[in-house]
Amino acid sequence: MSRDAAPKKRSVRISGHETSITLEEPFWQALRDIAEEQDRSVNQLMSDIDKDREGNLSSALRVYILQYFQEKSAQQAF
Repeated sequence: MSRDAAPKKRSVRISGHETSITLEEPFWQALRDIAEEQDRSVNQLMSDIDKDREGNLSSALRVYILQYFQEKSAQQAF
């Protein structure tokens, strides 16, 4: 596993409370990119994902990122 793919734990504030999330660096970068495209903070983006999630937050974030880029790719294909 490359060094960039190693999981990294970060403390974040979501919906007013502190929590720790472990994600691989490419997923952290994807969250930053998505938040920037949507003109909001990463914490705001994660709070919205947290509201709609089923299961654990790390998995919900990965699934959201995958779906986001799949939809973006499909839109660019047309």
